[in-house]
Amino acid sequence: MRIRISHTISYEYAEPARHIAQILRLTPRDHDGQHVMSWRIEPSIDGRLRASQDAHGNIVHTFYADGPISALGIKVDGLIETVDLAGVIRGGLERVPCDVYRRDTLLTAQDDALRAFTDEATAGAGTPLSQMHALMAAVHERMTCLDASGHTGVGAPAAFAAGEAIPQDIAHVFMACARHLGQPARYVSGYVARSDDLLLGSGAHAWAEVYLDGYGWIGFDSANGLCPIDTHVRVAVGLDFADAAPVRGSRQGGGGENLNVLVTAQEAGSRQVNQ
Repeated sequence: MRIRISHTISYEYAEPARHIAQILRLTPRDHDGQHVMSWRIEPSIDGRLRASQDAHGNIVHTFYADGPISALGIKVDGLIETVDLAGVIRGGLERVPCDVYRRDTLLTAQDDALRAFTDEATAGAGTPLSQMHALMAAVHERMTCLDASGHTGVGAPAAFAAGEAIPQDIAHVFMACARHLGQPARYVSGYVARSDDLLLGSGAHAWAEVYLDGYGWIGFDSANGLCPIDTHVRVAVGLDFADAAPVRGSRQGGGGENLNVLVTAQEAGSRQVNQ
């Protein structure tokens, strides 16, 4: 599948900012399941845009601009060709030993409720792979997925207790459970294109990957209840959302910030539906 992605992030400030710094994890890498045919990041104002890599191997762009700045836009446009590998990641850049991803974080902390849920959900599974599929199905059934717009992440324990969460926290819940079982699990930020096979589509998305001996890294999209297919575009990975957030930034001045985000991810040539 060829997926065309448009991602626009717009800031307006009631008081002009004196200086702005943005850290952007918005650029995907090639692997056997996806090929980046074209990709462009374009700020709306003059500044310095520098590319680098972080400790997880993600492509990072840092944008600096001096004010006065009353508005800033970051526009991303790209075309990705994808192949359905049933969630298996091959041919990607791996800079971190998989055992690092066994470590809990504040967003993926385990509590008694999560541990009990995990043990019950995987009790009848005979292999690590079947455990992960059983866990994905159980999380999908247990958690109601919320629209990410207007909501913020709360972390795995609080999301699980509420029984509903945005995709990033559904991924955190799955990761906390997988780590309870001793498996390395990492967070993935990316995009998903609209498809009849998916509950969620046409926009930014998040899921998890687990490292299993004999298979390597495999994706599990608990929000949609399936392993990532050719509708999914991987962008960044990390121990949790904090490591793979699409945008993080700081500014001097610029009071009264107003943020607007518009994302579409559609099969190339199909009619676009804005998110």
